[in-house]
Amino acid sequence: MPVRNWWVAAGMVTLISAALLPVVVQPWLNPKTWQDVQKESRKGIKQEEIQPGGMRVWSDPFEPRK
Repeated sequence: MPVRNWWVAAGMVTLISAALLPVVVQPWLNPKTWQDVQKESRKGIKQEEIQPGGMRVWSDPFEPRK
């Protein structure tokens, strides 16, 4: 009976890993695709107008400083 329980647990881990692969790993390996999707979906939105509380607009932390 314990061997059967091990296979059930291994199957659950496999299913969860397979479900997370396209959601977590693919965007991490290929961020350019997702950056392009965000640029297209945010087209026409002025961040300065919707920024709450007078906070500064978010900037890319990986962009070189000017």
